[in-house]
Amino acid sequence: MARPRSSSAHQKVLRAALELFGERGIDGTSMDAVAQASGVSKATIYHHWADKEALLMEAMLLVHGLDRESKEVDTEDLCRDLTTVLTRRNPDEFETERERLTPTLIAYSALHPKFGKVWRDGFIQPPRRSLTRILRRGMESGQLPADLDLELALAILLGPIMYVHMFRRESRPDFDYIGSTVAEAFCRGFAVEQAKLSKLPKTRRITVSGRLR
Repeated sequence: MARPRSSSAHQKVLRAALELFGERGIDGTSMDAVAQASGVSKATIYHHWADKEALLMEAMLLVHGLDRESKEVDTEDLCRDLTTVLTRRNPDEFETERERLTPTLIAYSALHPKFGKVWRDGFIQPPRRSLTRILRRGMESGQLPADLDLELALAILLGPIMYVHMFRRESRPDFDYIGSTVAEAFCRGFAVEQAKLSKLPKTRRITVSGRLR
């Protein structure tokens, strides 16, 4: 991508691609169609993106707010920092595009495994990096066990979030509630110094045993 992301042509192509992917599906959208809809030449489009999958990847990262690195979170409060990452919201302006494209993207990824792997990595790596930094700080400060299995901890934290993103879209789950509940359950199960846990609002929460209180 040689030109700045903020260039007019770049944004026109992204918007046109999002519209076409939603209307026609990914396989049904050609670069010719994107060029026609955006008013940007194919030569310019290929100057920004190597192929349609590269364009699709950037479009999906954009609608999920993953096209830039999130701000570092460090309040020295383990549970609060985990909650901040797990409750980050997608950009409201792209809600319609996410709803239309997610089923199509899942199907496309299943049929194109190489793209599916790249997409999963791009989707999961930003929060994974943020959570890893928080967990390492917790281990260094003594809030978490020094021998904590990081991969297991990340699976516990991210698993529920991925589940509701992928399989419960029709129920419009409350991600603030889910994210804060997962963070609190993790802290109560793994934190060494319970006094340092964040005092979250007293709402219905899922305990480590899985019961609501």
